[in-house]
Amino acid sequence: MLEHSLFRKLPPWVQAELLTQKGEALALRHFNGWAITLHPYENTFLEVWSKFGVEVVGTFHHAVSYMDVIEPYLSVMPLPEGA
Repeated sequence: MLEHSLFRKLPPWVQAELLTQKGEALALRHFNGWAITLHPYENTFLEVWSKFGVEVVGTFHHAVSYMDVIEPYLSVMPLPEGA
């Protein structure tokens, strides 16, 4: 993947393509017809929202806690055995 400051300068559609092709998806959830994929990237998280061929990349403010980011995904994230 690209360095974060270079990645952020790319058009959103290129960001979405790069995440889909080279990014590691942590979880996938659905909300109001949107497929939302969570990706880790450079000590932060990115979401790619997809619907009807449109992809929107969103990031989280640095003040948002890890648990606040992953909470909507907990029901679909696999947990390790014995957790």
